[in-house]
Amino acid sequence: MTTARSTTARPTAPSAIAPVLIRLKLSLLRNGLRQSTGRRAAYIASVTVALLFAALQLLGLIALRGNTHAATVCVLLVGVLALGWAVMPLFFPSGDETLDPTRLVMLPLRPRPLVRALLAASLVGIGPLFTLCLAAGAAVALAHGAAAAATGVVAVALTLLVCVALARAVAAANIRLLTSRKGRDLAVLSGLVIAVGAQVVNFGAQKLGSSGLSTLDPAADVVRWIPPCAALGAVDSVSEGAYATAAAQLVLTAAALLALLTLWQRSLTRLMTAPDGSTIAAAEPDKGTSRTSGALGGLLPAGRTGTVMERSLRYVWRDPKTKAAWVTSLAIGLIVPLFNALQGTGSVYFACFAAGMLGVLMYNQFGQDTSAFWMVAMTISSPRDAYVELRGRALALLLITLPYAALVTVLTTALLGDWPALPEVLGLSFALLGAMLATGAWSSARFPYSIPQEGYKNVAPGQAGLAWISIVGGMVAAALLCAPILALTIWLHASSATSWTWLLLPLGAVYGGAVTEAGLRLAAPRLARRLPEILTAVSRG
Repeated sequence: MTTARSTTARPTAPSAIAPVLIRLKLSLLRNGLRQSTGRRAAYIASVTVALLFAALQLLGLIALRGNTHAATVCVLLVGVLALGWAVMPLFFPSGDETLDPTRLVMLPLRPRPLVRALLAASLVGIGPLFTLCLAAGAAVALAHGAAAAATGVVAVALTLLVCVALARAVAAANIRLLTSRKGRDLAVLSGLVIAVGAQVVNFGAQKLGSSGLSTLDPAADVVRWIPPCAALGAVDSVSEGAYATAAAQLVLTAAALLALLTLWQRSLTRLMTAPDGSTIAAAEPDKGTSRTSGALGGLLPAGRTGTVMERSLRYVWRDPKTKAAWVTSLAIGLIVPLFNALQGTGSVYFACFAAGMLGVLMYNQFGQDTSAFWMVAMTISSPRDAYVELRGRALALLLITLPYAALVTVLTTALLGDWPALPEVLGLSFALLGAMLATGAWSSARFPYSIPQEGYKNVAPGQAGLAWISIVGGMVAAALLCAPILALTIWLHASSATSWTWLLLPLGAVYGGAVTEAGLRLAAPRLARRLPEILTAVSRG
């Protein structure tokens, strides 16, 4: 045995934690890039694009120097950037492994020095560099004079620190949710936020193009008092000689930074001391209550058709990927026609976009089942079983799509005031929906592909070609199937027989139903024959 000298362990100085965490973050990044060449290439490409965009953004903001609306653009741009810092941890919690402070719970670290060290480590990355470039460009655009330039240096530092602290505080406060199954479900819905945000940005850009930047001045006057925008508002205030206003804006930003750090520290303390689900005893069992299928089962048809419909509707409510696809389609199908109608440049025929967005959900019906499709395959022994299976899935989709398409059409017609066109647009929507259900059923049996359950990909590697053929080819076929109703509509308008356009509503509904029935009957034998291949294809994810 070796006699060890008795020594007193000295605690690590708080200032020594920051370099360790910075090296840890760099090691995580380096080891992640070593996993595969594809990941390394994707990271290098994303970094290059981000740096190029940051450089262009910096030059563009500097070019605004002296412009009348420079303060408005800079303040609002920083506000949008801060909003991105706040929401990104909620939708992309796995983007930065150091966002999860629960990994450090077992280490003998106190929250206060840990906050300072994590804040320093958070400044390493492409996001902070991009934020620094944007804030520096905004400060250069707004600073006029030595005093404003000195204020700009402080403002840039405060802006960067507030953005980083905001992201960390939000992540720490919600980390239990973000690392759970419900949190991953929330992250899957990020596509909806991106889709809706893109439409809002498009709407705002068109409004700015017609009205000019002066319409944003009232909003900028309010946002310049909200941190971290208040810091850059202080630079503009100093340039105009309003030193008291500038001091108040800087103090407000500094107070916001302290509040965020305090919130972050309290969240860390709670995470490091409070028990989680792994240390809490299991909840008491349910006292004799039993779950039933609810009122939904009583409203659906009896037999296999009702069972398939209920299973499909439960997928919509419970499966993250299926839920995300439905919510995104519902949102975009409503936003596109209504936004165009609000701008006064839309057409009532844009309402057909709603039926088209939801009709796409009929494609690759078995991909959402993944490996569980084998249980469905065990119940299909004949083309009749396959037909009933496809019919149940189509009816489940129609249960939501029919009233939704009618609602969007009525709202679009009301905004445009073109009520005489309502019957023909509804007829076109029903015909389009029927054509997409028919081609979707056939495509599901002919070109199935797997949908990965984890991550943000909707197609398994190596199956992108199948997805393109299934969706794009099916949509082209659906457009061809709608040609008779579309040709009749054009002929009625060209021959000035608009008084008969109301016939398009019953004709479109009957035609859509007939096309759907024909598509289901054509797809059923193929589905029954190709069950092993379909099972192999959808189980790859």
